[in-house]
Amino acid sequence: MTERTPRTCLALFAGLAFCASALAEEVQVAVAANFTAPLQAIARKFEKETGHNVVASFGATGQLYAQIQHGAPFEVYLAADDSTPAKLESAGLGVAGSRFTYAMGSLVLWSAKADYLDGSDAVLKQGQFQHLAIANPKAAPYGLAATQVLDKLGLRAALQSKLVEGQSITQALQFVSTGNAELGFVALSQVFKDGQLGSGSAWIVPQTLYAPINQDALLLKQGQHNPAARALLEYLQGPQAAAIITSYGYNR
Repeated sequence: MTERTPRTCLALFAGLAFCASALAEEVQVAVAANFTAPLQAIARKFEKETGHNVVASFGATGQLYAQIQHGAPFEVYLAADDSTPAKLESAGLGVAGSRFTYAMGSLVLWSAKADYLDGSDAVLKQGQFQHLAIANPKAAPYGLAATQVLDKLGLRAALQSKLVEGQSITQALQFVSTGNAELGFVALSQVFKDGQLGSGSAWIVPQTLYAPINQDALLLKQGQHNPAARALLEYLQGPQAAAIITSYGYNR
């Protein structure tokens, strides 16, 4: 048996490292804004475990959909609803049979002020505020859910003049966190972590007041031959990703 010298071992390790880097790929992901923090946490673990690199672009589901239709180089789509990925799949822009629900979202009425909301819709019904932030209901599923809540509560007409729309749920959150709106409808995942509210005060909206927010993932045609794209979608369905997703207040 030939004895390996230190130089031989170094060459062997260098060769293994080269092989690992050669197998690593980059995946371009279009991500609904509400899923920003969870995806960032998932990507860190995924990259460490697989060597693949995640390049994420965050925005409103509708805006990302338009970009994909116009040829944006995304390979994986993580939407905030199930209907938009279904349209892409039907149009031949997604890989048939690759779509699945990776998270079920929750809507929350949130204020940056710790004592502003008492865990109910009382402040909303009283209407003693200047601005109520929501995401654009035509582009963001959480914005659409907010309008459904207002309709169910019979408050849409009374509060219409107080609504300020963000282009995404991230912008709606910014309006509230910066004080440009006293309160706003945002995704629970944006203000909730590890079982508790991060700051401010909130009313977690009963899910009977809006249609279910089933957030679907889709492998896009541009990523069908990218092993990193398929690996990320598989990882999203595994236990490590599930633990992160539920820690941000999503259901699975």
